[in-house]
Amino acid sequence: MTNQAETSGFVMNQTMMRIKDPEKSVAFYRDVLGMALLEKFDFPEMSFALYFMGYPMSDIPEDRADRARWVFDQPALLELTHNYGTEDDADFSYHNGNDEPRGFGHIGISVPDVYAACERFESLGVEFVKRPDDGNMKGLAFIRDPDGYWVEILSSAGLGKLILG
Repeated sequence: MTNQAETSGFVMNQTMMRIKDPEKSVAFYRDVLGMALLEKFDFPEMSFALYFMGYPMSDIPEDRADRARWVFDQPALLELTHNYGTEDDADFSYHNGNDEPRGFGHIGISVPDVYAACERFESLGVEFVKRPDDGNMKGLAFIRDPDGYWVEILSSAGLGKLILG
């Protein structure tokens, strides 16, 4: 473990993913995965907006300045970046990282029960890449968000069994 004094206080704050339609993406992460929209920042002069989504570990400050500082102290957020107008272009899409050439792979969401979560996703019409019992790796799943990004659904208990046998 490297807990150097020089990096004390560092926090893995965010992963940025570009999105085509914020209405669809925010709804997916909020309604399907249970994240909260912690803050939205608009930059109309540069034609883009940022949506910070996550699982708050404490009360979200009501004061906007306090909330902005709070957001950037939180661990493991998604920064969904929307460039204005992409939602109106039927042919527009972002590379999901899993098509060739491969790059970005996925984000992971740990859940108490992968099978129960997947039953819920099924009832919500979520697209699966891999269901929990498909393939050789049992007990974990992959779903797609509205932009085609992969989201791994796993549980610490199930992953422990998978890794340790």
